[in-house]
Order: sequence, then structure tokens, then C-alpha cells
Amino acid sequence: MGKGSRDDRLSALPDDILVNILDRLNVPEAARTSILARRWGQLCAKLSRLIISVQDFLPEGVLHTNVSVEELVRTNAAVVQATESILARRNPGEHTIRLLSTTFYLRDDAPLSIGRAVGHVMATHLVEVAKFTVRTGKDDIAEIDDDELITCARKFMVFFDACSNAFGGLTSLDLENLRFGESDISSILVSCKQLKHLHLYNCDCGEHSTLQVDHAHLSELCIVQCLLSHVKLSWLPQLTQLVFDGWIDYDDPLFIGHVPLLKAVSLTNVALSSNKMFKLSEFLSSTSVQNLKLGFKSEKVCQDCRFVSRGFTSSPLISSCVFSLQIWVQPECPTQSLASVFRQLRFVNLVNIPEGYDLTWTMFILEAAPLLKDLYITVWDHACSMEMDEEKRKKELYSEDKGVEWDEAAADFQHRSLVTLVICGFESEDCFVNYVRRVMTAAVNLEDVFLYSRLDCDNCKDEKKIRFPWTKRQRISLKKRITVGIESFAIIHSSKMVRDDHQAKILYPECSR
Repeated sequence: MGKGSRDDRLSALPDDILVNILDRLNVPEAARTSILARRWGQLCAKLSRLIISVQDFLPEGVLHTNVSVEELVRTNAAVVQATESILARRNPGEHTIRLLSTTFYLRDDAPLSIGRAVGHVMATHLVEVAKFTVRTGKDDIAEIDDDELITCARKFMVFFDACSNAFGGLTSLDLENLRFGESDISSILVSCKQLKHLHLYNCDCGEHSTLQVDHAHLSELCIVQCLLSHVKLSWLPQLTQLVFDGWIDYDDPLFIGHVPLLKAVSLTNVALSSNKMFKLSEFLSSTSVQNLKLGFKSEKVCQDCRFVSRGFTSSPLISSCVFSLQIWVQPECPTQSLASVFRQLRFVNLVNIPEGYDLTWTMFILEAAPLLKDLYITVWDHACSMEMDEEKRKKELYSEDKGVEWDEAAADFQHRSLVTLVICGFESEDCFVNYVRRVMTAAVNLEDVFLYSRLDCDNCKDEKKIRFPWTKRQRISLKKRITVGIESFAIIHSSKMVRDDHQAKILYPECSR
């Protein structure tokens, strides 16, 4: 404020600058500015980014996963009111909506009201990106029975059938906890002609059902914790990113057909001792990905095994389920089929390999991927997801298997593209030191080796201490152990805190929920 002036500098800015500022706020915050003056109320009608979420209407500190029924009804009503109000202010065809995203609970008539409002604005405005995120109010799979899954799916299909205009222009759809009818997902894909992003969490068409996906524009598909026996990606000419987390059938769970643009793949599962291991040359046949993430979930099966939690203890698939874990990837000797799959591979991220496993088996990826530039490995016994009591481990027959033995890498093998090696959960143990030495010897152009301590988790209380080079003297000693007798120009970095850019890569590709 200038001395004696009644106008502030912010209000003196032109409309397009102010709209750009308001676009960076969520809808409730942007709407509050309308009380400042009539001009600010008019600016809200020009917003290009409209993100309306139940989370923004919940009390501070309350998440959408632990909300009470009363709070759920209240926040859903607030989302309806905000959606209808903000869209009703706009003049038809006057301003393009770059993003219209609504997150709401599948309850009462709220979805219908939101769907109709969104459908109306799609008919009168240019909407570039439109997203529905549909919540059920429950996040713990074990707390949801089959009847609830079916009931929620029926409610969603009523919403879908009543709001065809909105779904016809939808570009992103995020669903959870739904058990559809046999043809429901196909109907959704047919109607959502503009769909580019589809996220399914705990969704299926019945126990051991098959999901077939054909779509002309779908570019991102996330399938997480769905009770599906098979996923068939028959025809997806625009698909670039696939996340497949958790499968229940070890007999060809994934079929990849026509997906010529597929670049990033994330595969995560827990392997029981009775399960067969997968060859990536077969699992990813007909693809040539650039980014590959493989997740092993430490020992999370005891929490995530929905067959047991849902009472399917007589299922032949889990008759030998003894809550044990092993690496589900089968190391392979160099073959033409493996070379074809890995020929464009630039980035590999191996996540939550249990502690104590020999990492030498990962060398087969280096041998088969001549263009690989970055190799990230996270070693972690995630304590809050594991049974740590030794007596209970024995009683429940937990496996103490330490992974895959692999010593087939050629002694004179050289890799000329690898630039960066990142290991989270590093320990000053011989198995880690020998592995780093082996990579540094093979990767003749390696520039940096980043060795981080174990990742932090606010919920983990009883994690065992690890041997990490905390002090300068320990770091010097470690460097000598790694480099003695080998020639490498790589710089070794050791730190407790993971760099932000490395943290981002560890999480990619991933479904945000």
C-alpha cells in the first residue's frame, strides 16, 4: 500500500495475471477471494483450473480414508455446492477450462448432481481435461466385503448411466472398491471415448475375472490390488504407461497385445514360495520399454493377502499360502527375446527388495540392457508391514529364504552406458560392498554411485539398526573397501538423506491416489 493510497498493488494487476494467481489455489480458497470486491467474484468465473475435492472440505488433519459418515455426507454436499456454484457463474463458451477435476464420495445423489453439472459445462464450454475421482470412504481392503463391493459398483453404474454427457467427455477416471458386472467395464470404456487415464484400485468383475482393455486414446492404465486372474491389453495404440500392482494367478496374468507406444512399466507383487518365477522376456514380450519398475513389497503379504482376510482359505491358489516371500523375477541368461525387450531400456527401479538378499541377480538386467543409464535399488524390510516377532514367524511358517542365487554374469562383461547407481538401504556389509564393486567393474563409464541409508517411515517403530557409514572415518574406510583393486572414475556419495530428484525417480512410475 502506498502512503495515502486506497488501492493495493495486487488489485492493480490485470485480470489475466490475477486469474493465473487464483488458478494456483484450490476452489474453496479461490472462492473466498470473492468477498474482497465484486471484481474478485468475476475473476472466479474465469478460472482455467478447477480442482474440487472432498479433501479440501474436511477438517484439518482428517484424511478421506478415516472420515465419519456424518463428515462424509457434509463434505460431499459441499463438493456438490461448490461444483454447481463455480460452474454456474461461467458464461457459455467464453473461457476455456484447462482442467476440471472433481473428487467425491459415491453416496446418495451427490454423484448425480456433480455429473449433471459437469455434463452441462462440457456442452457449453471447451474443457481440455476432465477428471472424476470416485471414493467409497474406505481404504483398507480387508474391511470391505463382497456385498459392499457389489453395492458400490451398482451405485456407480447408476451414476454412469444417468450422466452419459459427462462421461463422454471425461479424460481421466479414478475408481476404487468396485465389483462390476461382467460387461460394465467394457461399457465404460466404450462410452468414455476421450479417456486417457484409467486408475482401478481393488476393482474387478468377480473373483478370478479377466479384464480386457481396448481403447483408442488410453495412455495411462493403473491396475492396483484388483482380484483379477488375467489382464489382456489387446489394443491400446496410445498406451505409454502401465502400472500393474498385485496379481493372483501365476499362469500368464498379463497379456500385452498391440501397445506400440508403451514406454514406462511398473510391476509389483509378492511371490509365495509355491509360486513360479517370471521371465521378463515372456512377461513383457512384444514390448520395448524405456522405464521399468519392479516392486517386491518386502513381506507385505500378511497384510495384503485378501484371500485369507476374505475367508478364501480353501482356494487352491492359497492352499500353500504360508506367508513366505521370494523374488518373483527369474534371472535370465542373455537371449534374443530378452535383448528385444530391453533394447531401449534406460531406467530401472527395483523397489523394496527384502534385506539380506544377494543383489547379484540384478546383473542380468545390465547384461541385457546395453543402453541402461540409471539403476536404482531400494532394499528395505518395511517393519510396519511385516511380522517382526520371531516366535510368530516360526508359528506362521514365514520363509527365511534369502532370495535368488545368480552367478552367470560373464567375468569380462562390460557395460558402456550406465552412468548412475543409486542404492537406498545400503549397509556396510560384504554383500553390498561386493555388489557395488561388481557394478563399478562392469560399468566402465559409471560416473556416480549414491549410497543412502534406509528410507524413513513415520509408522515404523521397531526397525533394526543397520550398519551405515555415518562418520567421515567410516565413509573413507568404505570407499577403500569398494575401490581397492579396481579402476573406476565413479564418485561414491554416501548420505542419510535421499536427494529430491532421486526420491522422485524412486516413486516413478506410480499411481497417485
